[in-house]
Amino acid sequence: MCPGYRAASVPFLWLAILLPGCKDEELDASGSDEGAVAGDACEPTTAEGDEDLPCADGLACEPTDNGYLCAAPIELRGTIIDGLTNAPIEGAVIAALDETGAPVGDAARSDALGRYTLRVSARRDPQGLLADSVRWTLFAVAADYAAFPGGLRSPIPVDATAPVEMTDDNEHTYTAIENATTTVALLPLADDRKGGFTVTGHVGGVQPGGTLVVAEGGVVPAPYTIADGSGAFVLFNVPESTATIRGYRQGLDLAPASVAATGDVDDLELEVVTEGIDALAAVDGSVSLVNAGGGLTTSVVLVPSSLFDPLLERGPVPFGLRAPSPPEAPSVSGAFAIAGVPRGDYHVLVAFENDGLVRDPDTGIAGTDIQQLSVPPSGAATLDASFKVTAALEVIGPGADAPEIVATAPTLRWVDDSSEDRYEVRVIDALGNVVWEQLDVPGASGSGNVEVAYGGSALQAGMYYQFRATSIRETPNNTSPISRTEDLRGVFVFQP
Repeated sequence: MCPGYRAASVPFLWLAILLPGCKDEELDASGSDEGAVAGDACEPTTAEGDEDLPCADGLACEPTDNGYLCAAPIELRGTIIDGLTNAPIEGAVIAALDETGAPVGDAARSDALGRYTLRVSARRDPQGLLADSVRWTLFAVAADYAAFPGGLRSPIPVDATAPVEMTDDNEHTYTAIENATTTVALLPLADDRKGGFTVTGHVGGVQPGGTLVVAEGGVVPAPYTIADGSGAFVLFNVPESTATIRGYRQGLDLAPASVAATGDVDDLELEVVTEGIDALAAVDGSVSLVNAGGGLTTSVVLVPSSLFDPLLERGPVPFGLRAPSPPEAPSVSGAFAIAGVPRGDYHVLVAFENDGLVRDPDTGIAGTDIQQLSVPPSGAATLDASFKVTAALEVIGPGADAPEIVATAPTLRWVDDSSEDRYEVRVIDALGNVVWEQLDVPGASGSGNVEVAYGGSALQAGMYYQFRATSIRETPNNTSPISRTEDLRGVFVFQP
């Protein structure tokens, strides 16, 4: 029979629902529909040889703070659309992730109307209802579209505050969640990134969920996707120049798989070389906070170099490759270490999250460059220099805390840096194009805020943009940047 749940002993628990191919009629045929009823304690099945389901037919064995209990299952429902035209996207792959970045169920495909249904696992209270701590985000990819989240676009939490109880055709009760946060708008790739072929396959290992699967050897940043709980993945937009498919996940070192095809590739297997956080390499280094204002702590993440975007200075972070461990709040103020790092080449980013801090932009002094590192199969990999981190320019808007909708060309606002002589400001779209820049914005010392009206070409409806401001100090012998706005703030979407 099909397994129900898969548990794990490493810190990032993968909670999977019924794996692909499990149908009600298969469960009925096994004679295993006499499990525990709603509210009863249960133990998740972990092996295909198990003969009994832990819960009665129509119920799911869900985690609680003190074990597991049988409860009505949960479905996320929504639509995948083109962010520029609002047209539905058929065949998109979507998955739900928990607060650590691990999937909480197998991926789903959107239908001809762009509709999808995701069965997800979630922590419950003693009555079997959703726990207050539940937090999901969505990941989606499709042919000829950029992955979400990615580029300028950060993950958006699913609003689970108003679940609806429903009944299916077999009179089983389940909980459905559908609202604006379960609609995902994807942005089309640039024309030179569209096309290519599709690779489908499977990631090996006891705990493959959340593995970042990347098509390397061609364009940079490379196409990528995320493996679901059973290890299955679908990788779109793979250019013919691609030579290797690789996987990145904490505690999992996978053998690269070569591809030499001009058409779609099916059933590609990424096989395990080494598994276990302690068996892989550890990356260590240090951070120095200088003129940090109210910022006391920060975080450090690793981005595979094949995915690093030099213009945006960012890229997707593989599951678990962060200090402190996700989802902990930033806590690094000196030495740090990231364990369980698979072999490969990485860019190391510091103060990348919204913590009031930025990597010092003055490249004329030590500790301000983005560092690169080749990580061996095991042992220690130490960064050459300490990162210098400083206080960020505070964004007022648009996009002070999250992407913001604007209906007209915006006025860009941030808090004045008291020691600057001028500012440079740039607006970048989600495809990585600089659409406008003003490199001689006067300082505003004493006024408290700086305001600059966007003066570029017409903004595109549905497109995401980010403004970035940098404060500049000028002396007779030197011109140097002294601070800038944070990496993830200042994002807005134009919706006239």
